[in-house]
Amino acid sequence: MHYNYTHPKEIEYTGEIQIFDEKGQLAAISKRIYDNQFKQKLDRMFDYRYFLKYDIYNANNEKELIIKKISRRGKLWYEAVDTKRQKTYIISYENWRIGIPELYISDGEIKIQINKEMEDWSEFVFENEIIAKWKAEFKDDQFEMTLVIHDNSPLQNVAFFIGVCQATLFVGA
Repeated sequence: MHYNYTHPKEIEYTGEIQIFDEKGQLAAISKRIYDNQFKQKLDRMFDYRYFLKYDIYNANNEKELIIKKISRRGKLWYEAVDTKRQKTYIISYENWRIGIPELYISDGEIKIQINKEMEDWSEFVFENEIIAKWKAEFKDDQFEMTLVIHDNSPLQNVAFFIGVCQATLFVGA
């Protein structure tokens, strides 16, 4: 399935972002969240990349995913909670000490690698096969995003991929 959405150039934007499927129907809604105004003001000092949290809703406005950035003791990772399935995914960098950090998603059972690209398609790879890809292009003073989830993906949840893409690929570390 193909999904498209646009995002203002401001990464700190907290309004709703609507994600549409290839038929033009609403598939999900993404929203950057701040727990309080203090965190939002403090985040401005960190270039809007420290207090990073997104809630992703389905077309019926039911929360499906919460993803947030966690930084403790010099380590950085993201935690994604699938609220429908009560499943937690950890998105973290591996091999960062040898100079080529790789981004992985794991729930303890599956492990998906994210090949992050700034100007081209970022690919999600599971068992040496591309299962999804995401791309952001800056056009007309906003970002146009495209997400493709292949049939061979063990995860078909658009909210999951949108949350991971917004937090790790769009805003990033």
